[in-house]
Amino acid sequence: MASEKMLLGPMALKLADRILTIVATATLTSAAWIVGGGSFMRYAEDQKAAETTEATAEAAKTETVDPTPKVITREEPKLDTAEVSQPKAGQTDQLVVPVLNVRREDLTDTFTNERGEGASLHEALDIVADEGTTVLAAGPGEVEKIFTSEAGGKTLYIRSPDRQTIHFYAHLDEYAEGLQEGQRVRRGQRLGTVGSTGNADDEAPHLHFAILRTSADAEWWEPATAINPYPLLSGNNQRP
Repeated sequence: MASEKMLLGPMALKLADRILTIVATATLTSAAWIVGGGSFMRYAEDQKAAETTEATAEAAKTETVDPTPKVITREEPKLDTAEVSQPKAGQTDQLVVPVLNVRREDLTDTFTNERGEGASLHEALDIVADEGTTVLAAGPGEVEKIFTSEAGGKTLYIRSPDRQTIHFYAHLDEYAEGLQEGQRVRRGQRLGTVGSTGNADDEAPHLHFAILRTSADAEWWEPATAINPYPLLSGNNQRP
């Protein structure tokens, strides 16, 4: 029994040393992996950050910004360059004096009379007549606008068949019954009556008659070239 105990003692010590060696080796190996692994992870993170920084720098080089401000040009709308022509002889030789029973020799040329203390010209013909006297269409056309204004009072815009001439009638007292925009009128047709509406003198009723040359696609309110009606009405004072 004593001999068995003596044999077990050295064997137990060797076994304990072996176990201690294994534990120590495992501990050192784990520590090495922990330290090494942590270092590897930090290296990987540093490498990824470096790659990201490098990619950002390359992108910045590629996307160069031009410091010169860009000038944006816009195409300006083209103006209406259609020429305004003079009326042809055949378009004026059939005009009638646009007030009933007024003869050619009764007319007075007021086209160049000054208005507004010389600020502008009249550019129209004033045909004096009693209030309520019939106003006639000087020529054929279409009623483009029936309009009441502060200056002209009750007015009419009648465009010629070729759309290049507008006859303008102002200071009317009344419009003819049933007259409406878009209606075609014939030469000598009744349009209304002489009056003094707008800025006309109540003591001097008259028809303000103007002939305006324009382009076919221009609106009735757009600027147009005034033509003196006085010489165009000569010899055309008969009703059709």
